[in-house]
Amino acid sequence: MRREHIRACPLWRNEAPRYDCVFVNTDAGIEGMGGMEIARVMCFFSLTFEAVSYPCAVVHWFDKADDRPDEDTGMWIVRPSYDANHSPSIGIIHIDSIYHAAHLIPIYGTHTIPQDLKHYDSYDAFRVFYINKFADHHAFEIAS
Repeated sequence: MRREHIRACPLWRNEAPRYDCVFVNTDAGIEGMGGMEIARVMCFFSLTFEAVSYPCAVVHWFDKADDRPDEDTGMWIVRPSYDANHSPSIGIIHIDSIYHAAHLIPIYGTHTIPQDLKHYDSYDAFRVFYINKFADHHAFEIAS
């Protein structure tokens, strides 16, 4: 794959915000999910220091629920990470550490889902997600 679009837009197609999730390579020495974390890209920016430009992203981190995939589905489970004061765990990363887009599937639980819930609100409306390893060939190899 040569190119992939990862979006961080406050207004996507004049409808709602769109902040995509990604696999972030945190340890290149470990294969698969052991060396990856999941994050939601909130903003892309660049900064210049001593005449060198650094393309970066502001991300909201996710925590893995366990050190292995779910036994029933074979998919990893993640949840948005929050600090002790309940504020989102935010980080700044170099965009070279973004490995691939990630598709998360909400774990719906037992509560009724509101009929007026829009697809673009799902990352904010749910607390726990499966990493969809069936989204494409690359995601399957990363998250298996």
